[in-house]
Amino acid sequence: MRKNFTLSIFSVFALFIGTVSLKINAQQSANTSDNAENTNLAPTRKYKKARALQSSTAKKMAKVYEALEEVDEKGEPAPDMETVISILTELRNNREDLKSYDRSVMWNAWAYVYFSDSKFPQAMNAYTNLINEPEVTIGLRVGALLSMGQLHLVQENYQKGIEYILQWMREVEKVTAQSWALLGQAYFSTGDYKKSLSSMEKAISLAEEEGYKPRENWYVIMAAGISELKSEIGEKESLLRQIDIYEILVNLYPKKSYFIQLGGSYGQLGRERDYMITLKAAHAKDFLDKESEYKALAQLLLLNKNPYWAAQVLVSGQKKMVTIVDEKTEEEKIVPVIKDTEKNLKLLADSWRMAQEIDKAIPVLEKSAAMAKDGESYVLLGNLYLSEDKVDLAVEAIKKGLEKGKIKNLSQVYLTLGQAYFELQKFEDAKKNFRVAARDKKKSIKTQANNWIKYTENEEVRVKNLALRRDYIQQNTSST
Repeated sequence: MRKNFTLSIFSVFALFIGTVSLKINAQQSANTSDNAENTNLAPTRKYKKARALQSSTAKKMAKVYEALEEVDEKGEPAPDMETVISILTELRNNREDLKSYDRSVMWNAWAYVYFSDSKFPQAMNAYTNLINEPEVTIGLRVGALLSMGQLHLVQENYQKGIEYILQWMREVEKVTAQSWALLGQAYFSTGDYKKSLSSMEKAISLAEEEGYKPRENWYVIMAAGISELKSEIGEKESLLRQIDIYEILVNLYPKKSYFIQLGGSYGQLGRERDYMITLKAAHAKDFLDKESEYKALAQLLLLNKNPYWAAQVLVSGQKKMVTIVDEKTEEEKIVPVIKDTEKNLKLLADSWRMAQEIDKAIPVLEKSAAMAKDGESYVLLGNLYLSEDKVDLAVEAIKKGLEKGKIKNLSQVYLTLGQAYFELQKFEDAKKNFRVAARDKKKSIKTQANNWIKYTENEEVRVKNLALRRDYIQQNTSST
C-alpha cells in the first residue's frame, strides 16, 4: 500500500524536471548550511557563478536554444529536435576540443534532450558528466544535482535520490519550501517517517514565510507519516496529530476524503459531537454519497438529540441519486443513496417520531412494518395511531403485529390492545386481551392487567346503565 502511495507522489516529478531551464539559478529561501546532512558528494573545488562560452560554442548553443523554442501555427511548442540533436552530436564528437565549461553546457542540453525522450539513464549520465566538469558554474552544477536527485526518486532509487538532494542543499545558496517537501517525500518512501515529518514541517513553515499556501500533498504525506508512527508514538497521540492536519486540510483543501478521515479520527477518540459536526459540514457541501455515511450522520444526530435533523439527512439521502454499475450485467443504474429498506425506513420513522413529527412518522413506519419479518414495527405503529386517537387503525396495526409474531414484550402488547378495545367500548375484546396479559410472570404486568379487568367491568356496567337510562327517558318522552 505504501509503495503505491509513493509512486503516486513521484509520478509528478517528471513534469517538474521537464520544466527545468537549461540555465538554472540558485533558489531563494532559507539558508541550509546547518541543516543539510553530510554526503560523499561534497565538492572538492570552488565553482564560479558565471563563465563565458567560446564564441563557436556560443553560436551553436544559440541555434540549439532557438530550435528548442520553435512553435507551430497554433502557437504550440514544436521543437526542431533534428537540428538540436545534430548540433549537440557534433559538439559531443569534438568535446575534447571544448573547454570544460563549454562541455558542461553541452551536457546540460543533452540531459534535457534525453529527459524529453524519457531516456532517464542517458539523462542521468549526461548530468553526471556535467557535475564532473571542473569549470562548471554553480548554477549548472546545483541544477544538475537537484535533477539527479529527482531522477533517482522517479526510478525509486530513494536513498541515492536523498543523497543528491542533500548535496544540492549544501551547495545551493538558499532552499525553497518545495525542496524541503521533495526531501520529505523521499524520506517517506524509505520509511524514515521522522525525517519525513521534520522536512515537511520545514516546508510548510517556509511556505508560510514566503507568503503562499502550503501544497495539499504536503499535509497528506505528514498525516500518512504520523499514521505509520502509530506504534511508536501511541494510537491516541497519532490520532490527535492527524486531527490537527485534517482540520487544516478541510479548511484549505475541502474534499470529502478529508472530512471522512477527520470525522473517523474524532470517532475513534470518542468525540461523537465533533464527529457529528464534521459529517454535517460534509453533508452541507454535498460530499456524502454513500448510504453508510448518511446513516452514520443520522445516528450521530440522534445520539446528540437532534432527531429532526437526523430525519432531514435521511430524507435528503432518499432524494440524492447516484450512478452504480451492476456487477453481473455491468449496466449503469441510477439509484437513491438511501434505499427504502426495512431498516432504513425504521430509522427514518424513529427520527420523525422522536422529533414529535408523528404525521410524518406514520406513513414511513407503515412501509417499514410491511417489510419487517417480525411484528415489532406494527406494534409501534399501533401505539402511534393511539397517540393520534386513531383507535381503529391502532387495533388493526397491533393485530397485524401479533399475527407476524416474534414480539419481545408480548404481554405489554396485549395490554395495549386491550386498552384500544376499551376506548372503542368493545369491553369483551378488551377483557379478553387483559386476561392474556394477566398471565405474565411479572407482578407489575399482572397487577396492571387485573386492574384493567376490574376497571373494564365497572365501565361496562356504567355504560349499560347509561344506555338503559337513555332508553327509559326516550320511551317516557315519546309516550307523553
